[in-house]
This record gives sequence, structure tokens and C-alpha cells, in this order.
Amino acid sequence: MKAIRIHKHGEPDVLQIDEITVPKVRKNEVLIKIKAAALNHLDLWVRKGIPGLSLPLILGSDGAGIIEAVGSDVAKNGNIQIGDEVFLVPFRSNAPHGSAEELSDKYEILGEHLDGAQAEYVTAPVDFVMPKPQSLTLEEAAAFPLAYMTAYHMLTKKVQLKEGQNVLIWGASSGIGSAAIQIAKIYGAIVISTSSSTQKSEFAYRLGADHVINYNRENVSQRVWEITQSQGADVIFDHVGEQSWTHSLRSLKKGGKIIVCGSTTGPIVRLDLRHLYIKHQQIIGSTMGNRQDLSELSNLMDQGKIKPVVGECLPFTDIQKAHQILEQNQQMGKVVINF
Repeated sequence: MKAIRIHKHGEPDVLQIDEITVPKVRKNEVLIKIKAAALNHLDLWVRKGIPGLSLPLILGSDGAGIIEAVGSDVAKNGNIQIGDEVFLVPFRSNAPHGSAEELSDKYEILGEHLDGAQAEYVTAPVDFVMPKPQSLTLEEAAAFPLAYMTAYHMLTKKVQLKEGQNVLIWGASSGIGSAAIQIAKIYGAIVISTSSSTQKSEFAYRLGADHVINYNRENVSQRVWEITQSQGADVIFDHVGEQSWTHSLRSLKKGGKIIVCGSTTGPIVRLDLRHLYIKHQQIIGSTMGNRQDLSELSNLMDQGKIKPVVGECLPFTDIQKAHQILEQNQQMGKVVINF
């Protein structure tokens, strides 16, 4: 089979399409013929060099496809059968389903700690495979797990977003930004988002954003205060980091919360603690989520309340181009590759 792997860290030219052996199915596993796999910013960070990774490594946290074979224990159970369309849970955990898996002492992410989904065939423990929502294509099913799970966990579990609250969501056209806009609207929030162009602003409005700020033309924090009538944002959803941080702090209302899941422009920021404690503000960190989040999201998708946005769909042989699209912030929605 063919798999997208890195043998060393670097620019997109380190991405290789290798011919490797199809993995064997253990008794509690299934073999999935991958049809679609989605990219995340994690793929870029892994490619460029996260310390301590074991190489060579198959990239990709998100994938969807068709069950090709099942292990002996899976066959006895009968819940998942050959021919079923499924998506991969993008992590592995030693905590039980329904628990706070993201806090477990062993939480491993596909395409980072373990071989990932960007291969023609992938094995997975049956407990970490879920039926594809009936309303979605395989490309859409590949596009939602990591980004939508992360955004859903942040907004519904960590900050418990409420109807009528103002939420500032950075990066409307990104995978996680587009997910957060849709999720926030389900819960009745007033969504303020940011974009870098007129085209991306229109994209954000189509997703449901109430206000969109072009950060290349407007002062974000100033516009947030104007939109909220000098109240500021109740919640700020920040995955950008260094370039957005000052505006995030300036946009936050008294008693407000900043929730952070990434730092695509850099992890080092400045903070005046006096503002934090005088204004009763909170900064909350969040990474990924759990299988319960994915189950709840699948239900919302089958109810037609959320639809993953596939912005680019390319053959897997164009993996270097896919990385460049993501790295240059050209996408609107998720970048997906087909096998």
C-alpha cells in the first residue's frame, strides 16, 4: 500500500509517498480502506519538527473509509461489519468511553504519537472507530473529527457558551474557525469572527457569523468594542497565538474568558497580570476532546445542524500542494486528500 510519511523534518519536500506493507489486523481491530483524509495544522507542526517523535511516521489525524476486514473478537461482536463506512477517532486513550479522556495519562494523537490516517489502509481498535454520520460524504466525515471535536469541547464543555453571549472567533476560514462559528450559532451566541479578505468574510457570513472583522483593514479590538456597545466579548476563541493575543486581551469584557487551543503564529505572548485579576478574567487551555464529544457531534450532523466544510479536495499524490495551501492560509474550510 501507499502511505504519506516523513523520514526527517523540514519543508513540504520531505513528504514522501512510500510503498509499505498493509498492516495486519489484531483480534480487537478493524482494517479500514481509507478513502479520504483531512489535514490539520498539526500536520505542519509534525512535518517541521516536534521534538521526540519516532520517524518514519505516517501523517494525519483524520480519516474516513470502508471496513475491509475485522479481527476475530470484532467478528464475534457483530456491531461493525465489512463494508461499513466509518471515520477514525483521531486519538487513542487508556481512559474509558464517557470519561474525560483528554485528561488521561496516556492520550496519543494519530499522526503525531502514532502512525496516522494518510495511507491506503489503516488499522484501528474497534472502540476508536465510529459509524460515518449518514448525512455526510466520506470527505466530509474525514474533515470533522479533530477540528470539530476540539471546537465543540472548548465551547460547550470548557466555557459552556450561553445564548446571547458575544464570542470572538479568530480565523473564520480555518478548519477549526469554521467549526467554531457553526457550533457557537447552535447555542445562540452572537458570533464575531475575523478574516483576511472580502472573500473570506463572505465565507464567514455564509457559515452564520453575525459580524466579520477584516484584520488587514480594521483594528480588531476596537471593532469588538463598537459591536458589543463597549461591553467586550464574553468569550474569545483563540487558536492563532502571538499575532492575535494583544487584540484578544483588549477585546475581553470584565469577567470574560479566553480559551486557547493553538498558537499557529507563535506560542510566546505578553500578559499584564493586573488586567487579569482586576477584571476577573480567565484564560483557559484546551486540547482535543473525547469520544462523547464525537458522538454528540455526529448526532448534530445527522440532525442537519452542522455540516463540515471541505474547502479543497486533492489526490493524495498532491500532498505537498495540500501542505502549501494550509501553510499559506489559502484554504476556506478543510483541506482533504483522496486515496
